[in-house]
Amino acid sequence: MKEKAARNKTIDFTLQEGKEYAERCIGIKEVKADNPDSFINKYIIGDSLKVMDKLPAKFVDLLIVDPPYNLAKDYHGNKFNAQSQTSYREYTIDWLEKVVPLLKESASIYVCCDWKSSLVIGDVLYQYFHVRNRITWQREKGRGAKANWKNGMEDIWYATMGKKYTFNLDNVKIRKKVVAPYKEDGKPKDWENTAEGKFRNTCPSNFWDDISIPYWSMSENTAHPTQKPEKLMAKLILASSNEEDVVFDPFAGSGTTAVTAKKLNRQFVAIEKNALYGAWAQKRLEMAEEDSSIQGYHGGVFWERNSLTEWNKRHT
Repeated sequence: MKEKAARNKTIDFTLQEGKEYAERCIGIKEVKADNPDSFINKYIIGDSLKVMDKLPAKFVDLLIVDPPYNLAKDYHGNKFNAQSQTSYREYTIDWLEKVVPLLKESASIYVCCDWKSSLVIGDVLYQYFHVRNRITWQREKGRGAKANWKNGMEDIWYATMGKKYTFNLDNVKIRKKVVAPYKEDGKPKDWENTAEGKFRNTCPSNFWDDISIPYWSMSENTAHPTQKPEKLMAKLILASSNEEDVVFDPFAGSGTTAVTAKKLNRQFVAIEKNALYGAWAQKRLEMAEEDSSIQGYHGGVFWERNSLTEWNKRHT
């Protein structure tokens, strides 16, 4: 494996170096629709469109999709080329047509995108689901541009199959510092006084500025070029599923959805084309057995980015 600095925890080994992890993944031939044990809590290596044909109807409680954005990107040998808006729309419809039959009537759906692909994805989702919101989250970092605004935001479209669905509001409250605490009859109102300061647990909005992108000193970090943070996935999973529910990710990458689902006592089904990413995911799943903590989520609440408690938890 490559030599790294002592504090660099990035998972970045070759397929040969990670052979034992790659062998824990399964192929499309091992998936049997009539045998849930053949695909539940499995990392399936293969073409998502073909694998989904082999999965049973109505088994998914929560769908989280992070498809390739409409950008030219090299995913360690698997290249995705930018397309016309029309072609990208057709691509989106192709995977949606495969995934819809797999969803329970009570299922929730989250689809990640950037500003450009959001224009297509959001419009297409209205044809299949009850679209309920668009979440925008701050990526905190991104490349600048000489003739445009820096792209520091991404979207997540939120939808449901029907009118009955899971939304656990109390599970996704944010702990924020109180600057001007209000008292009633001399006692704190809607906030608490702790040794670390005054805090209020507030309801989340559809703008999230508390997410830290994984970086080299975080154990969740991999060399995947577009990895999502566990904290981001934790919000979706806690809000829209219950323990033992099945979380499905057809573009699973290096495993953030599956790992976070495991940490939160959910079941998962993950499909990924790149065997190298599957190996990295298996390494992360193994690590989750020893450490189920999620950066930025402690004591049943999500903490503001760079808050004292979050920093202490992350570095101790």
